[in-house]
Amino acid sequence: MLTPEQVSALHPSPEVTESKIRRLRLLARHENPKIRESVASSYSTPDDLFAVLAVDPDEGVRSCVARNEATPCDILRELASDPSEKVRGWVAVNYFVPADVMEKLAGDRSKTVRSLVKWKGELASA
Repeated sequence: MLTPEQVSALHPSPEVTESKIRRLRLLARHENPKIRESVASSYSTPDDLFAVLAVDPDEGVRSCVARNEATPCDILRELASDPSEKVRGWVAVNYFVPADVMEKLAGDRSKTVRSLVKWKGELASA
């Protein structure tokens, strides 16, 4: 059986080029929110673009930013106050969310978000 490192070596990710970044910037302004979601889900999205997508009017786009492990901590911190329970829930289960944000979400007004925080804490202690 191959280790994750060996699998990665056999199937390397394509290089992130300037043309890919230009394409992401262009698609981040697309009228179709599903296209913007794909940009928000990309690990190659630049930090400044995550900031733009984090305030997108579409909840689905913001949710994709919230669950992306490449999203900067400061943006996750902001999304922890998003009006959408769905977005805050995705922040709660993001592996890279800072501890202070998890503490904040532990007292969230939504029972679902609080349950996700509890579940993640139990997972980490198992």
